[in-house]
Amino acid sequence: MRFGGVLAVNNVSFDVRKGEVFTLIGPNGAGKTTVFNLISRIYTPTEGTISFEGVTLTDQPPHRIASLGIARTFQNIELFEHASVLHNLLIGRHTHRSTSLLSEVLFTPKVRAAEIAAREKAEQVIEFLDLQHHRDSMIAGLPYGVRKVVEMARALCTEPKLLLLDEPSSGLNVEETDDMAFWIQDIKHELGITVLMVEHDMSLVSKVSDRVVAMNQGEVLASGSPAEVQSHPGVIEAYLGSVDDLGSLRRTPA
Repeated sequence: MRFGGVLAVNNVSFDVRKGEVFTLIGPNGAGKTTVFNLISRIYTPTEGTISFEGVTLTDQPPHRIASLGIARTFQNIELFEHASVLHNLLIGRHTHRSTSLLSEVLFTPKVRAAEIAAREKAEQVIEFLDLQHHRDSMIAGLPYGVRKVVEMARALCTEPKLLLLDEPSSGLNVEETDDMAFWIQDIKHELGITVLMVEHDMSLVSKVSDRVVAMNQGEVLASGSPAEVQSHPGVIEAYLGSVDDLGSLRRTPA
């Protein structure tokens, strides 16, 4: 992926297996979110293709991605602040709408049945993520940590096969991060949803990830289990600097 003269993603290739939590790690500017934006079709790759269950995503318009079974959250929360939690979740059901505009204006029995089904699904997600106390609260009045969970809940309301989580622990305290790890594990085990995650918190990565790819400057540095990737010399250097640099820092007087 090129932005003018900047090569943001260069020959990045990986596969995500059904039923796993797959995580992209790397320092700021490594190209992780750009990969997410390519998968969700916010960007079109300069070269290369992306496939999902036999469908070439690069041939699909952005508005088709959710209906194919891919949902995502954002690093900067993207919710409707002046709507309630429930209404934000119902927006996530739009991909399952099968009624016409005219039937909705007339509020036919089919529309009423679809509305009931959408609300039932939203309520299931609210119960799954323990959001009952916030159901009717306006987003604008909620703590940041709760908003993060609500955004994930809205994504789950689309009933995705693949859930893209862009830095789910960003801005959360230790307790909230532990809760997020719990939700991600339940999404995988109880809902059977595959998770592709971008994350900086290595404790969260180690707890929930089956496989990890480390990126730096738009390229893949290493791939494997969380332990294998975190101990890779290239990954350590990307995060902390070279061994020589670290030695120099240790020798520098305070």
